[in-house]
Amino acid sequence: MKTKKCLDLLATVLGSVSVAVPEKTGLERSAGSVLVMAKAYESDGRTFFISDDRVNALASAWYGFGWLHFGMSYGLLKSAVPAGCPFLSLCEPLSPQFRDRLLEKTGRYARLLDTARHAVRSAPQAGTAASEFADRVLFIVSVYAGSGNLCDTSGAHEDALARFSYAHGWLDAGVTSGLFLITDHHDLFTV
Repeated sequence: MKTKKCLDLLATVLGSVSVAVPEKTGLERSAGSVLVMAKAYESDGRTFFISDDRVNALASAWYGFGWLHFGMSYGLLKSAVPAGCPFLSLCEPLSPQFRDRLLEKTGRYARLLDTARHAVRSAPQAGTAASEFADRVLFIVSVYAGSGNLCDTSGAHEDALARFSYAHGWLDAGVTSGLFLITDHHDLFTV
């Protein structure tokens, strides 16, 4: 998917999203935080795109989708339009002028995601619904990290960066929502 199309899809879905939990509850605060972050990454992605920083635009768009899909899957957010899937097609190849930056950022994001995955542990009591969702988040993060590594190995660096960014969005949203305790590397998370 072209980065601009991904940003447009993200903006469309975010334009119809509302908080799905009761007002003045802890869950409302979590929903608000997740929504604010998804919107911030969409906005940042547009700023990067306009300034011709296509690598950061790509990472921001998919990171924003990670936050959004987490919020909708956890029941914090709801949308009047389908949530959209940016992975229905491959990312558009970036022009050669972005290659060095793309390779650097993709490698760095792979390492950061791997470090972040090992720097958290589930916070809820085992066997609870919250614990089961935390396990689901870790599974999703693991799947997209693995898929990102396969893309990177095959030379599809744009798709690798998208998957690493998306996975980190899920993990970061899970930390922000209290599903995980940070055991190390606090600087890798939005909290």
